[in-house]
Amino acid sequence: MNPDELIRLKVLGISYSQIQSGAYALILAQADGPYRIPVVIGAAEAQSIALRMESITPARPMTHDLFVSFAHAFGVKLQRVFIYRFEDGIFSSELTFTDGERQVCIDSRTSDAIAIAMRTGTPIFTTRAILDETGFIMEQQDDESDNNDEHSSDSSSYEIEPEPKPKLENYTIEELERTLSRLIDDENYEEAAKVSEILKRKKENLI
Repeated sequence: MNPDELIRLKVLGISYSQIQSGAYALILAQADGPYRIPVVIGAAEAQSIALRMESITPARPMTHDLFVSFAHAFGVKLQRVFIYRFEDGIFSSELTFTDGERQVCIDSRTSDAIAIAMRTGTPIFTTRAILDETGFIMEQQDDESDNNDEHSSDSSSYEIEPEPKPKLENYTIEELERTLSRLIDDENYEEAAKVSEILKRKKENLI
């Protein structure tokens, strides 16, 4: 496909999937336009992507970290991620690698491809046809609507929404930082991502 016909995407965030119980929705955004694409992913992949989004470094490398380290060790570079098909509710992607002499394309689950791309700073692309079929335009909300609980979950930022944890919400910043450090040491990365989001909101409220 002509590179000029590709649509570049960026990772906007993760939210709980409203379609499939126990799953998450990875939100991709058109880099230079208003469209958003929701991709349903599993909990493990959501955890891996969330850790990268929150700049949390696990004590030991996870699967996607290991893959990137392996590729770098052998001088292999990921050039691009291409979401090339959408069929029966499933996105199909391919990874294009090069070692400087030859180029190889490998089929991949979209969630894995995105997780790897985020760790290598690799551009993500799709087609205009997929964008038109699966994309939507997020309506802007007025600041006044932030006080409306009925619509508060429809934030255009699509940040990770933690499950309600009143006790954590009442923690001080120092207590949350200690809790986050403990969870990372215990390799409980899914809970660490939730605590990190609460901590981030508390710090933003102080600005």
